[in-house]
Formats: sequence, structure tokens, C-alpha cells
Amino acid sequence: MKYRQLGRTGLQVSALSFGASSLGGVFRDIDEGEAIRAVHTALDEGINFIDVAPYYGQTRAETVLGKALRGISRQRYYLATKVGRYGAKEFDFSPGRALASVDESLVRLGIDHIDLIQIHDIEFGSLEIIIEETLPALRDLQRSGKVGHVGITGLPVGAFCRVARKAEVDTVLSYSRYCLNDTSLLGVLPELEERGVGVLTASPLSMGLLSHRGPPDWHPAPAELKEACARAAEHCSRRGADISKLAVQFSTSQERLASCIVGSADPENIRKNCRWIEEPLDGELLAEVLAIFGPVKDLCWYEGLPENSD
Repeated sequence: MKYRQLGRTGLQVSALSFGASSLGGVFRDIDEGEAIRAVHTALDEGINFIDVAPYYGQTRAETVLGKALRGISRQRYYLATKVGRYGAKEFDFSPGRALASVDESLVRLGIDHIDLIQIHDIEFGSLEIIIEETLPALRDLQRSGKVGHVGITGLPVGAFCRVARKAEVDTVLSYSRYCLNDTSLLGVLPELEERGVGVLTASPLSMGLLSHRGPPDWHPAPAELKEACARAAEHCSRRGADISKLAVQFSTSQERLASCIVGSADPENIRKNCRWIEEPLDGELLAEVLAIFGPVKDLCWYEGLPENSD
């Protein structure tokens, strides 16, 4: 496993990280025992960064993760969770709710400190409130020792810079914006790097778009993007390749991004992902797939408040 520096935090994080949203049954019904084994497998494979949130499975992901981490040395992993989003349409970025949420997460996770606390999906809130109220409250927690570092997460990459220009931010977590079909994150990377912000990416399969199975029915991507992804997956199949493998390899190979977060409650999938990133990327196949995505490159969907869009 390769490890990279996470901005100015001093944390050396694994190039591939464990996304614990899977433990909440977000993608499929899970067997709790198997999910716990998946966490243990990730740690045994050298993964040392775990990302979770109260929103995932309505706190179930944190609860199952807490069971999985019971008895495991705190020195073996860094743990990140979030505040601000608690349901599909339930958001509360107030300082009081953020502080209470951290305490609730600590209990569910069975730990005494969180290495990275993140404001979840900032595009759904007032950036002014996040800058002037939520972030300062989390900095107070940092001074108390309950949290180690403070970051933000979201879909529109421009919002990261708008916050980082006015407040101190240690990390950003971007999902679906550095993958085969969309590399928009690279556009804001220089400014974030200049400010010493550590950059994490998640969902290299773009929430199921980059898979042979295809995205779930609820996926918000526009039809032309879904069609291009289906063509790319079929092209990989004809070449005897797996588009999911190519996607994971692509997203983890960018060394300017500290880590790529991938979720699975299946131990074998964890092992497979770890093997994939050790193998050389097929440059010829990559070029062919990127050509398929040319007409829809960086085409995305938008959620949250209109003023926070890219």
C-alpha cells in the first residue's frame, strides 16, 4: 500500500481508503458480520483511513463501524466522520447541532477522538453560516482535543475554494469529480494546494456509473452521461477488461490527491481493489475510454442551493 501526505495535517494516509457508507446498507442489504470482516480486511491490507458519516444508513454505518473497531489499536487507523447532514433532506449546519453530532458519533464509534471532522455536503447550506459559525465551532472542538483536523465535503468543486478563501480548512473531500468521465477537481487543485489543503476524492465509480451493472435507478446523472458510461463499460468488456478496475486505477493513480475512498461491505471486494491498484494501468485502454467520454467530459449533475453550484 502506498501512503501520501494529507495536506498540512501531518497525516500519512493510504492511497486507497475505506468508505464506510457501505456499512449502512446504502448500496445493498448487508450482513453485519461480513461488513465487520470487510473493515478488518481493509486494515490488514494496509488501509489506514476510514471515512463515515451519521447520514449513512441513518447512523447504522457508524454503529457497525464502532463494532468493527472494538479492540483494534487506535494507532492502526485514522477516522473521519461528518456533521451537517442527517437525512436525504435533513440538514443542520448550526454550531450547536454540529457539536452535539460529534459527541453522538464518538459514542457510536466507541472512540475518544476523531482524526478528521468534516462538514457534510456544504452545497446544501449557507456558505456564510458554514464559514462564520460551523467551522469556528469545530475549531473549538479541535482545541479541546475531541477532533484532530477540520474539513469540508461536497459535489460542486468551486464551493471548496469559496470557503477556503475565507476560512481555514484542512481538507476537502470531493466525490465523483475525479474519475474517468469527470476530472473537474483538477481545475481547483492548484488553489487548494497553494493554501495547504489536503484533497481527498471518493466514488471513483461515480456512484455506479462506471460499472458493468450500471447505476441505480435513482442516479441523478443526465441521460447522455449514463449512455456514454454504458458504451465505455461495453467497450471494456469487448476488450476483456473491467471498467470498474480501470476506474479505481485511474482515480488512485493521481498522486496530487492524498487518497481515494472506496466503499464495500464485501471483504473480497476490498482485497480485489487493493490488488488492482498494485497492477499497471492499461494506457491504451484508458485512452480509448477517455475518447468515448470526450463529448460528455466533466458533465455533471447538481444538487444543493443554486448559489453553491459550480
